[in-house]
Amino acid sequence: MTDNGSSKDLAVEARLPGKVAVVTGGSRGIGLAIASALAAEGCSVVISGRKQDTLKQAENEIRESAATGGRVIPVVCDVRDPEAVSRMLGVVAQEFGKLDILVNNAGTSQPMLPIERTSLELWREMVDTNLTGMFLVTKAALPLMQRGGTIINTLSAASRTAFPNFAAYNSSKYGALGLTLSLREDLKKRGIRVTALMPGATDTDIWKQVWPEAPREKMMDPDTVASLVLEAVVLSPRANLSELALDPVGGAL
Repeated sequence: MTDNGSSKDLAVEARLPGKVAVVTGGSRGIGLAIASALAAEGCSVVISGRKQDTLKQAENEIRESAATGGRVIPVVCDVRDPEAVSRMLGVVAQEFGKLDILVNNAGTSQPMLPIERTSLELWREMVDTNLTGMFLVTKAALPLMQRGGTIINTLSAASRTAFPNFAAYNSSKYGALGLTLSLREDLKKRGIRVTALMPGATDTDIWKQVWPEAPREKMMDPDTVASLVLEAVVLSPRANLSELALDPVGGAL
């Protein structure tokens, strides 16, 4: 209360007004949580996914948390398709003319299979989505990014620790870490920072593919991951959280 008895405005000023972000795989799970966290800080967000109906639901959810001034634009995009990626970044160029934040979050997992039962089709799906997709989106996005920009690549604990019977997934994530490290070296002189996001077990729909009976009560929630990503984004442009590794308090499942 002030001296004259009137209530004081305690509203917190948004930290990302005027900024523009792309979040691939932004229609659910960690991507949706990150997009919502950015929008709540006044950032305009372009979210991508493969399904129009899921994207529409995500758009409505993000709008509910968005701060005044930010826009939410859903774009159907399969990150494995260079033409689709080009169209998505074309929307960014047309609507905003710039890109401040890129979150390469689109990814997929696999069922537990020994290497001799891993099909070439499954192998290609893992590598094309988790690694090549990250390459395609980053390559198309960089012409729109300037000094002070941030790239967040969602990797996995599997980027550093190989899990048994996940050869294709492990390989794609190890490769994505290599790409992330290469990007960091290539872009540091341009003032664009690159962060490797390595979340442990997080309660998302991807577990339906991998382990339907997994103990989700022991996992982190996507909002926890998103809150850490947000801190990396709002950090001074002179600093970089090069790696964000977080795990459930109970450790591995």
